[in-house]
Amino acid sequence: MGKRKSSKPPPKKVVPKVDTTFTCPFCNHDKAVIAKMDHLTEKGLVECTVCGQKYTCNITHLSEPIDVYSDWIDACDNLNRERDDEDEDEAE
Repeated sequence: MGKRKSSKPPPKKVVPKVDTTFTCPFCNHDKAVIAKMDHLTEKGLVECTVCGQKYTCNITHLSEPIDVYSDWIDACDNLNRERDDEDEDEAE
């Protein structure tokens, strides 16, 4: 009599990697923005290698590079909205 065949373990799930390079909202160069995370000082930095724009924000141990980039985009949108509101007030 032979041994019973053992079943193979299920294959491991592939975890998708999160990007650390993004498109710059100022100069529109693709993969020009690099995100750096410093968990010791709890600071996140995104910097465009082409036009030199920088943004820093506070991070937590759960933050990812996409979170810092998203905060930068949100801050840019907020500034643009404030400028639009000021321009509308001046026009009146």
